[in-house]
Amino acid sequence: MFRRISLLNKRGFLHKKDKYISGYLFSPLLLIPLFLVIVSGFLIKSIQGDLLVSNYLSHILTGVLGYFLAYLISFIPLERIRKYLIPFYLSTLISLFLIYFFGISVSGAQRWLNLGIFSFQPSEVAKLSTVLTLALVLDKKIILKIRDLVLPILVVIVPWLLIFFQPDLGTSLVLLVLTGVMLYWSEMPIEWILILIFCIVTSILYLTSPNLLIFWIPFIGYLAYRSSKKKIIFSALAISFHLFVAKLTPKLWQYGLKEYQRDRLVLFLDPNRDPLDGGYHLIQSKIAIGSGGFFGTGLFQGKLTNLQFIPEQHTDFIFSALGEELGFLGCMIVLFSFFFLIKKLINTAKIARTDFESLIVIGIAATFLFQIIINLFMTIGLGPVTGIPLPFMSYGRTSLVISFISIGLVLSILKRSRSLRI
Repeated sequence: MFRRISLLNKRGFLHKKDKYISGYLFSPLLLIPLFLVIVSGFLIKSIQGDLLVSNYLSHILTGVLGYFLAYLISFIPLERIRKYLIPFYLSTLISLFLIYFFGISVSGAQRWLNLGIFSFQPSEVAKLSTVLTLALVLDKKIILKIRDLVLPILVVIVPWLLIFFQPDLGTSLVLLVLTGVMLYWSEMPIEWILILIFCIVTSILYLTSPNLLIFWIPFIGYLAYRSSKKKIIFSALAISFHLFVAKLTPKLWQYGLKEYQRDRLVLFLDPNRDPLDGGYHLIQSKIAIGSGGFFGTGLFQGKLTNLQFIPEQHTDFIFSALGEELGFLGCMIVLFSFFFLIKKLINTAKIARTDFESLIVIGIAATFLFQIIINLFMTIGLGPVTGIPLPFMSYGRTSLVISFISIGLVLSILKRSRSLRI
């Protein structure tokens, strides 16, 4: 894994003078997302069939508008928007708070705000605002002491709580992952990252095999002991924190998650336990992907897709339609496109002029990569259904617009970045 730009300078990189360049309208950073939008647009048409009720035109049109919006954003230097980031972050928190009073409820989750002419999902905006604000906080800061973590954690914990209790488990997981990656990029010790990430393991063990905590908690203390100068104090803090997480887990499980979410987290291990309800999505998704074979059944020819065997397939389960109609070959082309996109993002983070810009790009890359992995695992049955969309492919206008805005910010950073090995 790469570290942030301060380390790259030590490894032999010098930056040239700023130079604005043209030609980014056809950059792979823009063309790849547009390609994914068009492919998914046809898949949505196949899923929904009738042109009068299909969302495929809306998806493609939003993608095209997002494409040009990203290109326009690329002309804005990020230093000019720094002073607007805190107001943007606060307005996002307000919108997340307003959901509890004025939000639109769909499928048991209250996640959308209706502004009359359109509705939007504040949690999708929160991903980007958290990345930008966290980059602002971590700029030129190296996490070496516990108190250095206070402000970054505060930046993340408030939107996380508001999103988790909507409930929106998927987006809350995205916030945790992008935070961990950005903290690592800001040179936080890897042991500290593991201590935070292993909270998930502590929760799982408490629910499934609590006796194993006798060995697990001391291991957490060992990680803390070897990573701090104040070894005894930090070990005690880490152990106390994980014991608190263990005790909090049943409360979050019972009151923080809806019944259908609890079912999803359990049933992915054996979806056949409830094949007509909680496990239905996973079973039908795997059947659809498997039936596609190597070349697929052909666009608009997938039987499970055409007959809508998978509810809401055009959103979180769009990959199952891809697997059925375009087969293994189509899946590999899409996955290679995602791989190339993430690689371009990481390379941009490496050559960014400042820590602030580098952190923004790596946060965006982490957001995309985690969503891709979890959505893929979800559709092939290797993970629970968490409601995480596939970037640029799952139908959702808010998510699509925010994704293109993120690409526009990366392009802005790329246009002003130059590196030269010495």
